[in-house]
Amino acid sequence: MSELLKTEICGIKMQTPILAASGTFGFGEEFSDFVDLKKLGGVMVKCITLKPRPGNVGVRITETPAGMLNCIGLENPGVEKFLSEILPHIKDKMTVIVNISGASVEDYGELAKLLDVDGVAAIELNISCPNVKDGGIIFGTDPKAAAAVTSTAKKFTNKPVIVKLSPNVTDIAEIARAVEAAGADCLSLINTLMGMEINIHTWKPTLGNVTGGLSGGAIKPVALRMVWQVAQAVKVPLIGMGGIRSAADAIEFFLAGASAVAIGTANFSNPAVTMQIADDLESYLQNKNLSNISELVGKIQIG
Repeated sequence: MSELLKTEICGIKMQTPILAASGTFGFGEEFSDFVDLKKLGGVMVKCITLKPRPGNVGVRITETPAGMLNCIGLENPGVEKFLSEILPHIKDKMTVIVNISGASVEDYGELAKLLDVDGVAAIELNISCPNVKDGGIIFGTDPKAAAAVTSTAKKFTNKPVIVKLSPNVTDIAEIARAVEAAGADCLSLINTLMGMEINIHTWKPTLGNVTGGLSGGAIKPVALRMVWQVAQAVKVPLIGMGGIRSAADAIEFFLAGASAVAIGTANFSNPAVTMQIADDLESYLQNKNLSNISELVGKIQIG
C-alpha cells in the first residue's frame, strides 16, 4: 500500500485505515489465504473473557434480507489459552487488537492487566454485546457504568484503550463523552442492533437466545448517523463500523468523522473484502488528488 492510506491512531501505525471487526475474523490466521494480514490496519480478534465460554446454545446465526442476526454468546477459549497458545502464533503476522468482555468492572481490569504484553497493540472494551446475559450491554447503555469500566481498564494497562459503543441507547453521544472523560483513547462504533426473527411454521424464535445482534448492510445508515453524532461530541479518534461492504461505504464513514473503519459481516460473504476496499479507496484518493486518507476525515459538507 502507498502513503495514501497510511494511518496512525493512538500511536499505532497502520498500513491502511481498514481493520477487521471482532467476531467476524476469528484470530486472523483463518483469513491468511485471502488477505495480506500485515496490510490490514489491524485485526480486532475474537472477544476474550477471563474464563473459556462455550457460547449460547441452539441456533446462533440466521440470515436477514440485508445482513444477519447472531447470538454467538462470546464463545472463546479464555485469556490464559489466548496468551499461551494463540498470541505467540499471531503477534508477528498482524497488528493485534484484543476485544475483551467481562461480567464485572473488576473483570475488565484483570483482563487489561493480563493483556498488557508484547504483541498486543491495543485493547477494545466490549461493553455493548447484546446477546450475553452477564455484563455486556449493561455497561454500554449506562454512562456511569461505561465510564467505570473504561477508567478501571486504563488503570491496569499501558496499551491504548478503545471503547466499543452500543447503538442500543437513547443518546450515544452521552455515552461517548462519558468514556472519553474516563480516559478512552479511541472509540469504535457501532456494535450490533438488537433484533429477532420468528419462525412462522413453529411460532418459535429462530435463535436459541430469542434475540440477537443485527449486523450487515441494513444497519449502515444507523451506524453512519451515530459516527457523525459522536464525531461532533468528542475529540478522540473514531473507528467506524456497521454495514460497510465497499470503499464507497467506507468513504462515507471517513467523511462523517471516522479516522479508520472496521469491516465485519461482509467478511463472511467475501473473505477478501478488506483488501478490495483498501485498493478501491486508494484509487478514489488518487482520482481526487488527495495525498492521504486523513484529508477525508470529518469533511462532510452540510449547508
